[in-house]
Amino acid sequence: MFKKILIANRGEIACRVIATAKKMGIATVAVYSEADKEARHVRLADEAVLLGPAPSRESYLVADKIIAAAKVTGAQAIHPGYGFLSENEAFAQRCEDEGIAFIGPKAHSIAAMGDKIASKKLANEAQVNTIPGYNDPIANAEAAVEIAKGIGYPVMIKASAGGGGKGLRVAFNDKEALEGFTACQNEARNSFGDDRIFIEKFVEQPRHIEIQILGDSHGNVVYLNERECSIQRRHQKVIEEAPSPFISEETRKAMGEQAVALAKAVKYQSAGTVEFVVGKNQDFYFLEMNTRLQVEHPVTECITGLDLVEQMIRVAAGEKLNLRQEDIKRDGWAMECRINAEDPFRNFLPSTGRLVRFTPPAETMWQADPSQKYGVRVDTGVFEGGEIPMYYDSMIAKLIVHGKDRNDAIAKMREALNGFVIRGINSNIPFQAALLAHPDFVSGNFNTGFIAHHYAGGFHAEDVPHDDENLLVALAAFVRRKSRQRASGMSGQLPGYGVQVEKAYTVVSLSRDGQHRHTGVQVDDGDTATSATAYVNGKRYHICSASRLNDIVITGTVNGNPFTAQIERGTARNPLALVVQHNGTKLECMVMSPRAAELQAMMPFKAPPDMSRFVLSPMPGLLVDVAVQVGQKVQAGERVAVIEAMKMENVLFAAADGVVAKVLAHKGESLVVDQPIVEFEK
Repeated sequence: MFKKILIANRGEIACRVIATAKKMGIATVAVYSEADKEARHVRLADEAVLLGPAPSRESYLVADKIIAAAKVTGAQAIHPGYGFLSENEAFAQRCEDEGIAFIGPKAHSIAAMGDKIASKKLANEAQVNTIPGYNDPIANAEAAVEIAKGIGYPVMIKASAGGGGKGLRVAFNDKEALEGFTACQNEARNSFGDDRIFIEKFVEQPRHIEIQILGDSHGNVVYLNERECSIQRRHQKVIEEAPSPFISEETRKAMGEQAVALAKAVKYQSAGTVEFVVGKNQDFYFLEMNTRLQVEHPVTECITGLDLVEQMIRVAAGEKLNLRQEDIKRDGWAMECRINAEDPFRNFLPSTGRLVRFTPPAETMWQADPSQKYGVRVDTGVFEGGEIPMYYDSMIAKLIVHGKDRNDAIAKMREALNGFVIRGINSNIPFQAALLAHPDFVSGNFNTGFIAHHYAGGFHAEDVPHDDENLLVALAAFVRRKSRQRASGMSGQLPGYGVQVEKAYTVVSLSRDGQHRHTGVQVDDGDTATSATAYVNGKRYHICSASRLNDIVITGTVNGNPFTAQIERGTARNPLALVVQHNGTKLECMVMSPRAAELQAMMPFKAPPDMSRFVLSPMPGLLVDVAVQVGQKVQAGERVAVIEAMKMENVLFAAADGVVAKVLAHKGESLVVDQPIVEFEK
């Protein structure tokens, strides 16, 4: 076994590998860029080596620097994590040539599976289902119909040079195939100057389901069940679970056996994933193989009780797998939510900056000990007070839960999200909460088009329907009542001027347009000092909570049922406000006496300033280009500026015609949210 390994990665995956290495008694070496000098993975490792400047191309992607770091520290092996150089066959080969073990598959396996055409050919040879199709240009519409009948309807007719929805039709019969071929050919000729047309099987209501495999250098390969990864936004996974709520035992076995056959065909050693697209009738077809550890590997660890990182290390050290296919278990149900630094209410734009508060829910499962089960696990590479840099991906953490069944896992995840405190930057937690509450997700009735279908117009606050919004009002009144009770017990109050504990309150729900909603609440004493009963709109809420008044996360029971919520005092707009968050819904309110609420309703509304003349930065980031200058006439839709953050370029366009009055920010400047970049004349 290795005595020391180097982790050629950063963030949560580097921390994940370090945890297993420590369990195995292996020393670790971290590598880091200048932007990551204070990062969590650097603190956790036994040694750390600086690679270079913040951009990946100058640090984490420079193989020479990583090999040199391994040599200077005496590391015998390199774990690449995922991303960066993890699926780079040249890097894997270089490690081998330098006498350093690569904790992953051999270079030839990476190369074979990295080429889309070669991998499909190999899959066919290994008798793995691939999407049926005719990949040579088709001569005419009549030939297209014969080919479509041979493949089996429905089929997808598409132009070789297609894109943007042009040159693409789905046909369910001969007539549609005949007409679709002609339409696609004409569109392709007019749009792209290339009228070559292909046909392949159209998979209806497709799901993305992948099989985790594990192979060693002695020819042994097993599959570790499947992961359901169909909840995706723009081809990026959002929620993963294991097992899948869709496939049957027969389909699971068939997919697993085909994944093993493909792995054996390329002499695969290490952990890997074979991805399939699965149709509504459980017909499944090979997509690609990921020759690395997957982001979502923890859900497989939860249901199998295996440490996949440990297995990878042991295989790389030449050990045989110590398990057979019949030893693989499937215990309970696991889910993973990717918690990303992005603002779901601003079209998921990246959100970088300092983590002013970062308090994940209490962990009951440890990442390097998958024998622990039915709890909560958090894989992260950040810490409170740390920075989310703009140079890398947006992941803050992975929240993993393990339940006895799917409903138990969903319930655990919702409660864990309720208790996940992130401040200073925005996160996608409200979006995750909305997905988990959606009836189609709860029933398992979804496919890869789920998010695109249900949130076609973007994600908005009203897309997070709460089971019972009166509960949020009751919690606000409960906290206010307990605060008044504490204040009334303070010594030294002047006679006749002491704090009185009222029973009647009005909760004023605040809105940005001044249309506040007033809700009357009656709060009676409870049977203990930590309880009270609130009456809201005719509903009774008996609340018990021993949480302190200055705690952000409040836990307890409502009418005997456990709850977790977040409650804070004061906002940037209103220091008197209470903010209650539960199940993805946020209530910003003031709790006051009925008379004070009457007077507050008479206060004039101060409208926010008119910023329509400005182009504002929608996110924190680096201003890489300003495309206009003072005095320039700009038309609506014309490019104004480009902002870069988290490996993404975001182009800002003018919303209306105008003349540039001022350029308020300059190329190379670091911007904050809503910072003005350009001002137009009135």
